[in-house]
Amino acid sequence: MTSAPTPSVPRPAVILVDDDPAVAHAVQFSFDLEGLDVRSFRDAESLLASGDLPGRGCLVLDFQLPGEDGLSLLERLRARDVRLPAILITTNPRPHLRARAAAAGVPIIEKPLLTDALLTAVRSALAHPDQAASEA
Repeated sequence: MTSAPTPSVPRPAVILVDDDPAVAHAVQFSFDLEGLDVRSFRDAESLLASGDLPGRGCLVLDFQLPGEDGLSLLERLRARDVRLPAILITTNPRPHLRARAAAAGVPIIEKPLLTDALLTAVRSALAHPDQAASEA
């Protein structure tokens, strides 16, 4: 007696927008090992032009992007009714940026990404997408 093949469950999607290839590669490699499907984009326009946004997942946005910053990108995505939870990554965030991110309901994970803080934040966002999306 053979068992029926089990349907493959899609891996949770992480949309990463970061213009630093080393950061993007490192995040993609480590998240892939954790069973997450990372889709990387170099800038806001690449993501917006792709139309490649899953119905379920998490956004990881670098603040320092060419063209526009990560929070401005998030505002544009929200205007398009994209409600995926979001996490902002940046180096040395100033109080004004912290306030802006808090107002948008977006946690900040500081670079360099030397700990599991980003993975922990992504796992939390994936586990509670309605909570994160309602804060935005």
